[in-house]
Amino acid sequence: MGRKVSDGRSVRVTVPENTVIEQGKFYLLDGFFGMAVQSVTTGVGQTAQVVLNIEEAEYETSQIKTTDAFNKGDKVFYDAAAKVLTTAANPDASGNPQNRLVGIVTEAKDANNVIWFKLGPQVQVHPA
Repeated sequence: MGRKVSDGRSVRVTVPENTVIEQGKFYLLDGFFGMAVQSVTTGVGQTAQVVLNIEEAEYETSQIKTTDAFNKGDKVFYDAAAKVLTTAANPDASGNPQNRLVGIVTEAKDANNVIWFKLGPQVQVHPA
């Protein structure tokens, strides 16, 4: 027996121990990239769940590497270590990007370091 459980615009993911998740910020958790719809804090030995909005939509954010240009049409990557969006793929020694491609800039960075970007399609990539 099967049934539809959601429209797939959001997913419930696990927040690891010793982690602070802020509502409205972007995260990569359980292989999904999206915007947290609530805040969650975990301590030592604790995990929790948070809902990430993963809808293919246009988003506005200041959660960026401010030294990057972010011109309209630039690819947007997520730097999980710094927890910011960047225009750098950051390839490893083999040329494979270390930062995850998540979308494209639709409105260039403004004087307040805010961009608009279109979140692209994603398939869960199970963490190694």
